[in-house]
Amino acid sequence: MTQTARSKSRSAARLAAVQALYQQEMEGTALRPLLHEFHMHRLGATIEDVEYADAEVEFFDDIVTGVDARRDEIDRLIAAKLAEGWSLSRLDRPMRQILRAGTYELLARADVSVGSVISEYVDVAHAFYDKRETAFVNGLLDGVAKEIRR
Repeated sequence: MTQTARSKSRSAARLAAVQALYQQEMEGTALRPLLHEFHMHRLGATIEDVEYADAEVEFFDDIVTGVDARRDEIDRLIAAKLAEGWSLSRLDRPMRQILRAGTYELLARADVSVGSVISEYVDVAHAFYDKRETAFVNGLLDGVAKEIRR
């Protein structure tokens, strides 16, 4: 796989992971059925004329299972970077999942540079939000990175 193809495949995996984590929070879907659904019906599929990019399945699985396993630790790191008076529960669900996935990568994926993680999740945020929110993602993940990737 070329570097460009791998990069696109990982970008697709990140977006799919955020969607899976969102679905898990919304519906309370257990991890195994959730992963199975994404493997069988979402990653690389065409649904209602929308073509989903091929995603690096192992990378997708690592993010989703990693966030699920380390959610309390991840949520503490995010909450510590929020402005006074803000809590994780005040953020909307897609934002929480973007921050969780990005924080997980910063914690557990030393093979991915800080700049790449932040840039990728800012790009994911662009799929859902305007400039103000994407700047928030950038700033918060940068703050988390400075704490855990010294």
